[in-house]
This record gives sequence, structure tokens and C-alpha cells, in this order.
Amino acid sequence: MTRRSALACLPGLIAAYAARAQQMGRGQGTPVGPPVKLDVAGGVIDVTFTSDQFDLPRQALLDWISTSARAVSAYFGHFPVTRARLEVQMGGRRGVSGGVTYGNGEASTRIRVAQHTTESDLHEDWMMTHEFVHYGFPNMTREHHWIEEGSATYIEPIARASIKAWPVERVWGDMVRDMPQGLPAANDQGLDHTHTWGRTYWGGALFCLLADVRIREKTQCRKGLIDAFRAINRAGGDVTWDWPIERAFDVGDRATGTKVFATLYGEMASKPMDVDLPDLWKQLGVERQGNQITFHADAPLAKVRAAISS
Repeated sequence: MTRRSALACLPGLIAAYAARAQQMGRGQGTPVGPPVKLDVAGGVIDVTFTSDQFDLPRQALLDWISTSARAVSAYFGHFPVTRARLEVQMGGRRGVSGGVTYGNGEASTRIRVAQHTTESDLHEDWMMTHEFVHYGFPNMTREHHWIEEGSATYIEPIARASIKAWPVERVWGDMVRDMPQGLPAANDQGLDHTHTWGRTYWGGALFCLLADVRIREKTQCRKGLIDAFRAINRAGGDVTWDWPIERAFDVGDRATGTKVFATLYGEMASKPMDVDLPDLWKQLGVERQGNQITFHADAPLAKVRAAISS
């Protein structure tokens, strides 16, 4: 099974994926020089480059990869797989333009970086972290693709904020801006049966946000989504294995001592569930006006919000 990152693409998930997979398919790149081994929090990433014509020095690219790996390791407690292969291709107009992660027996990723990419572009990039988050969760069938992409979408900025590589204000400001894309539209049939771009990426992210909030409410912030995902990964649930969604959610619920995953899945899998996002942001104490983000410490769920992004 393959996964891809393309939050900036237009809807048309399947067609876009097929074109990207063909373009970036296995065996397309010719490595320039031997692989570079990066040791990252209990894992190793073998990095190969298919070009030596980047404007940036190679060390800047390796630092970007290492920072992304460090963020994901902080979230999962260790790098989610013991060994991974990463191929960096040169392509695109600017910055990091896309990636594909494979999980057929090994963790491997291909990602494209434009020739004239700057260090500022790499600092703004989310895709490398998004791809590495995929390593920490098992492969799902197509109807459950939303939890794979949704969890990577939700966890990525939180993981980067945890190592101070991304401002906490941006984490919540971007959620307020983008999360409405995950709400059900007309004729929605639930996450398992509505395979639009918005429901796959942001619908899955909305599921993760709601699960995180509910877990923390029920445990007085002693547990959160992070504990569930760490437990799933430590039970062997990584990108190299196929699991049914029920198994993953059962492991996660047992780790938090709740039934949040099972309950929320029942609410969102086969029917649309309306979520009052403006009220949720108010409860969490997040206010966005333009690009200005204000946190309200006296909000009912302010401690939940702080715990999620701490």
C-alpha cells in the first residue's frame, strides 16, 4: 500500500495519486553517491539524493530531514521504525512539492525538492514531517485511508511545535483556518464512504482533534491522542504492517483507559456528524482574527488545548 502527501493539491485524490505514483515510482531515480546514514532516536534513515545540483548545500537538506525526524520521534517517543529509506529527488518549481511513502514490508519515502529551494522554504515545509508520521501507524484498507492521512495532517504541526520548530500559535491558527475543510458536505456518507480530498485529509484530522479533546477531558489531561498512537506503534503498528482499523482503535482505547476511538468511530464512520467548530475553538480558548491568534486561559478547555500542543 502506498501513501502520499498533497495537502496543497486540488480535489481528485485518486487521479492525482496515480499520476504522482507513476512519476515517482520505484526505480525512477538514479542515486548520486552512496546513501547517507542518519541515526535518529532509535532508528536509521538511509538517505539518497538523485541530484547534486541543489542551490543549498547537502548538509542543509540533511538538517531539514533530521529536524523532521526529531519532531516525529518526540511525538512517538522514538523514531517509529527501526530502518527507513528516503530518496530526495530534484523537481518542482519551489520548495518541497510532494512525497510518497511506501509500506510494503519496509518504510521508504520519496520526496521532491526544487533546485532553488531556500532554507526558509525548508523551515516552512510540513511535508517531510507528514511523511515520517505515516511510519508510526499501520496500513489501512482504502475505506480507512482517512485515518492515515488525517492523523498525519493533525500530528505534523503538533510534533514540530513540540521541538520548537513551529510556533504554537501557528498550530492552532492553521487548525482554525483549515479544519472546516473536513466538515461533511451534502450527500456525505461518513468517513468510511466519502473519499473526497477534504474528508480524507481534514475529515481525518477532525476525527483526531475530537478524539484528542475527548480523551483529555475524560482523563483530566493525564492521557491524550499521543498516548494512543504511541501504544499502537509500540504494539507493532507501523507502516510496514497491515492492520484492521478495529485493532488499532482497540489498542489505542486500552492505552488511554477510554472508549473514545470506538465511540467516535461509531459516530463518524458511516454517517455525517456535524461539529460546531466555532464553539469548539471558543471552548478551547482559541481566537483567530486575520493572522492574529489569541489564547484565552479562562476558557473551559484551555488546559486541554495547552496539553495538546505542549
